[in-house]
Amino acid sequence: MKSTFEKMGGTYTLGADGIYYPNLVSTDEEPHYGKYGMMRKTYLKEHRPAMYSLYMLEDRLTEHLNTVDDEAQERMDILVRQMMERQGITEELKACDQMEWVRAVNGIRNMAEEIVLKELVYI
Repeated sequence: MKSTFEKMGGTYTLGADGIYYPNLVSTDEEPHYGKYGMMRKTYLKEHRPAMYSLYMLEDRLTEHLNTVDDEAQERMDILVRQMMERQGITEELKACDQMEWVRAVNGIRNMAEEIVLKELVYI
């Protein structure tokens, strides 16, 4: 008679001590998410508990958070670059008036982050 573990495709290895040990392999994706992944996790916990539980039960939470964080970082880079081009924020401005350049870039980053949060994190 097969054990439930064997019915699910699991295997055992005979140890030197004569005991069979299950061959366990972790299928978890390594977490590498950062700021946006953590914000998504908090949002899911507080505002979408059913979705959070589903991701946990299906063992897909880390994968989902990694994906959201990667997409958010990529979207931020694209938006900041595009907004800087449209507003004419260049290295020349940085060389001439550093404080004005910092003010402009901070404003752009804030606008881009609002877009990313609305589009990818808080949905």
